[in-house]
Amino acid sequence: MRRPKALAFDVFGTVVDWRTSIARESAGFLARVGLGAHDPAAFADAWRAQYIAAMIGMRKSGRDFVPLDVLHREMLEHTLREAGADPAECDEALLDDWNRAWHRLDPWPDAVAGLTRLKARFPVVTLSNGNIALLMNMARRAGLPWDAILGAEVSGFYKPDARAYLRTADLLQIAPDELCIVAAHHGDLAAARKAGLMTAYVNRPDEYGGAPAPDAHHEQTWEWSATSFIDLADRLGC
Repeated sequence: MRRPKALAFDVFGTVVDWRTSIARESAGFLARVGLGAHDPAAFADAWRAQYIAAMIGMRKSGRDFVPLDVLHREMLEHTLREAGADPAECDEALLDDWNRAWHRLDPWPDAVAGLTRLKARFPVVTLSNGNIALLMNMARRAGLPWDAILGAEVSGFYKPDARAYLRTADLLQIAPDELCIVAAHHGDLAAARKAGLMTAYVNRPDEYGGAPAPDAHHEQTWEWSATSFIDLADRLGC
């Protein structure tokens, strides 16, 4: 199969384990806002569950682009209200630090080694809805060896808008069918394929704590399918 000229990675769930990380951080914060009895993993799930709706809402509402940190904060406040806490009564510095937990996500065990192998043969960039500061802080903490941080804040569009994928290829000065997106989410891959990109699926069965992925119905036969970044590097001859 023809090889891509660059690899663009989804990040949340594909490169980093958001659920375990957010649950770990939320355990301490929940106690500080009077919700110590609340299950931290359930809170992480509820916070993340609003993500897809927020992306679709941005596209349909005509709202001016805002960084993901802003949307994460709005989702945090909504999740707190649903859990029985009033965010208006919470310390502002606490909420800000809690929201920045998304900057401190741990990588999957194979992520750094796998990316390093893939980078030896291909440019590796982010194609994430995360904002630049978030992805930079995450990369420095986790040792993620990106060649460039691209995505929504650079393109001005959130995935699954086709312009998010096409703008990334344009910035790399390659054709869409020369760029391969690497993701653990079938919905992301389906949107990228529709925009003309190549696709590589990496299975992350623990992303939702073993629960079925909400976008499993988008599954197709992708150009590559791997069990880890190490496996993907093997398949791409790295």
